[in-house]
Amino acid sequence: MSFRNTFLLLLVLLSYSAKASFVLLPMDDATQQNHLKAYGITFWCLEKKYKASWLLNYRGGSFLLPDAADVRKECQIRGVSFEVLSDSETNTILNEIASPSQNMETVVLEKAPKIAVYTPKGKQPWDDAVTLVLTYAEIPFTPIYDEEVLSDQLIMYDWLHLHHEDFSGQYGKFYSSYKSTPWYIEQKKNAEDLASQLGYSKVSREKGAVAKKIRDFVIGGGFMFAMCSATDSFDIALSADGVDICEAMFDGDPSEPNYQSKLNYENSFAFKNFTLERRPERYEFSDIDMTEKRIVPIDKDYFTLMQFSAKWDAIPSMLCQNHTQLVKGFMGQTTSFDSNLIKSNVLLMGTCELNGEARYIHGEKGKGMFTFFSGHDPEDYQHQVGDAPTVLDLHPNSPGYRLILNNVLFPAARKKKQKT
Repeated sequence: MSFRNTFLLLLVLLSYSAKASFVLLPMDDATQQNHLKAYGITFWCLEKKYKASWLLNYRGGSFLLPDAADVRKECQIRGVSFEVLSDSETNTILNEIASPSQNMETVVLEKAPKIAVYTPKGKQPWDDAVTLVLTYAEIPFTPIYDEEVLSDQLIMYDWLHLHHEDFSGQYGKFYSSYKSTPWYIEQKKNAEDLASQLGYSKVSREKGAVAKKIRDFVIGGGFMFAMCSATDSFDIALSADGVDICEAMFDGDPSEPNYQSKLNYENSFAFKNFTLERRPERYEFSDIDMTEKRIVPIDKDYFTLMQFSAKWDAIPSMLCQNHTQLVKGFMGQTTSFDSNLIKSNVLLMGTCELNGEARYIHGEKGKGMFTFFSGHDPEDYQHQVGDAPTVLDLHPNSPGYRLILNNVLFPAARKKKQKT
């Protein structure tokens, strides 16, 4: 081969090796203009069968995607910041992440999870943060409710979100303030009609059966995420299985005597030794919630995300990926969890030490996992019944909403054995 041909071949090889091979979605605070939609881009890539990696603790938990024309175009359309990397640049980053001295890890994302959102068919007088952010990030989901759950359709899904729901059959404990409002009256009637259609004499029994089906979904290997009152009311329903804890205005007959002593905490996922709120006029389920026990000023209402070993504890590391470790607090019917009432095998991932409360917890049940996130809307400090939904175009970099999307995406990860 002549020198000229050799030189040309070398130029071609150098050009090929230097060409862009990957797209990086940086997730740090300074670079990414829309953190929330970046999750949607990553999910979209998985649906398109592209390979994707989650770079834990690298620039806020960035995503590494293949360089393709449609990937770049999709980022541009959705307003997601991206950087184009050559093979050599990518290898430098991956080598840095792999170093034993760095608390970083590369997690391969394999398959887009099938997502279900447990939500009633009718319009609600409140919004749901998960539905809002899934829609905003353009991540597809299927709404399901009691009919689908009780007919064993959960087997079709990998990930389930529990809407702002009351699994105890007490209609959200809204009785005192809203018993005369049209929406409350209609919801109560719809719930009673549905329970009857499904073969149950009481809404509390029907909701208890739904809770047990969801429990079985998790035990079988499913991923469950819940916010606000769906967290504690779910555990209450499981612990009160077979026990009537509802007063007459909820189910037509009195609660059974001494029902507190009949609770079985072994049945619950996250909470132990809690005391139920017996008074129907109180907007509270139990002492799990810290709403009325909080002494946190609004300007100091933040919770801290825990740090985990990315190489050994990839799951909690994924769930805590963010561009800040300090997340603004927000209220809800269940604003936060009393740390003393959380089971010892449940992981605290976000806490407010100022008040001895947990905001963000995670655990395993059987072959599956669950995450409970307290509060109603990460960008509406004190969301009221009837308030307008949050406009996420105004909060594209929300750390609180990022935590929700971490949970949506982590079932896509290739599983590694956890050390702790």
